[in-house]
Amino acid sequence: MEAYQSQEQKETEITGDDYSLGRVPRDKRNMGWLSITNITFGIATAIFYFQMGSVMALQFGAVNAIISAVYAIIVAGILGTFIAYLSAKSGMNVNLLSRGGGFGYIGASLTSLIYATNFIMYCALEGLILVVAVHEFFPVIPKWALILFFGSIVIPLNWFGIKQLDKLQKWSLPLFFVFLIAAIVVAAMKPSSYDGSFWTYMPEGVQVGGTALLLCIGMQHGIMGLTPLLASDYARFLKPKDTKTGIFVIGFIPQIFCFGVMGGLGIWFGVRLGEPNPGVYIVLLLGVWGALFTMLTQIRINVTNIYSGSLSLSNFFENIFKFKPGRRFWVVVTGVTAIILMLLNIVDHLEAVMTFQGVFLLTWAMILVIDAVVVKKILKIGPGYYEARQDNLYKWNPVGVWSLIIASGLGTIAALGFMGTFLQSTAAFFAAILAAILTVVLAIATKGKYYVKKEANDIDKEDYIG
Repeated sequence: MEAYQSQEQKETEITGDDYSLGRVPRDKRNMGWLSITNITFGIATAIFYFQMGSVMALQFGAVNAIISAVYAIIVAGILGTFIAYLSAKSGMNVNLLSRGGGFGYIGASLTSLIYATNFIMYCALEGLILVVAVHEFFPVIPKWALILFFGSIVIPLNWFGIKQLDKLQKWSLPLFFVFLIAAIVVAAMKPSSYDGSFWTYMPEGVQVGGTALLLCIGMQHGIMGLTPLLASDYARFLKPKDTKTGIFVIGFIPQIFCFGVMGGLGIWFGVRLGEPNPGVYIVLLLGVWGALFTMLTQIRINVTNIYSGSLSLSNFFENIFKFKPGRRFWVVVTGVTAIILMLLNIVDHLEAVMTFQGVFLLTWAMILVIDAVVVKKILKIGPGYYEARQDNLYKWNPVGVWSLIIASGLGTIAALGFMGTFLQSTAAFFAAILAAILTVVLAIATKGKYYVKKEANDIDKEDYIG
């Protein structure tokens, strides 16, 4: 075990790479569950969830929006808990888990690239929400200048890795709650644009359940796959003694907050104010303080987007091209690429791509969970540990690769409306269930042959999953 870690550990301590290319050694898993959960709140406190709640409530009714939020909490929470467990036990994030978890090292690199583009595009989207809000209040500042400023500021905030993220999120969270409470109080003092209780709001011609509920669920699917996977980037640093409590907290609490609290408040704000865009109503409620609130939330979310994007790019280029310039290099690349997307307004045309990503991410998360729980644990197919070193792995493992390609391909076709209204709205869930079945079938058919090319004898027994 010492030979496996020593060189990687030295390089990591020098460059601040946060083990972007290998497992976190057990003696470096020294963060408590509270610190890690605090970091994941960076994504859970994004104003994007306000917008989702407001849009769903105003278009499809508050009750449908609430039911879809409960659904999202349960599904994403279960997946997030399992993935946090795998990450905490192995010391790996999902990019590395995928190598030995059914994809092979080239197959896993493709998932890493798509995962990275997801974070880059969300970084651009969240950045533009901030730019629009600030520009509304300070129209004299051109948008391109705001894009360059806010796109650049998150790069140095990522320079020193997870410890820096922990401090940033820890000290900014109390400010977030002060602004949030202020917005709630001011909104409550304003006369509501709707006479009844907010949860009874229903647009004309819309009913509880049916197509309206399915459309709300479809919107939730666009982000539901991301939040469970994101937990792995941080749960790998969890103290071993905190595993039992930590995995549940890390897996479920952020989901409850982002879909339940933030999404629920978005429903309330949207119905009460009659406005779906939080970039507009937060500034109208709090004035310049609203612009600062938006700034705080979007910087919190984008430092996590940059961090996870940089890890995924590190994995992809190391796997495919043997190019290892260090995580900080990819922090810059991720940030600059997001800035370019914002300047070109490419995010205005990414609806189809994000539809695919919603399908892809939920499918990927399901494959990792089913592979660990059913294939490795119950069927005892493949090794009971996760291997990330190329020398010990096949390039491709048909179990994960074909499950992902077939399921996400059919899921995308369904999401585009070619399989009827029901499957269009439930495409990501349909793809995830299909992937679960395919994973088990292919694992049995291949008898676990392609999980490892060479058995490892230097893995700590405490890192075994199965």
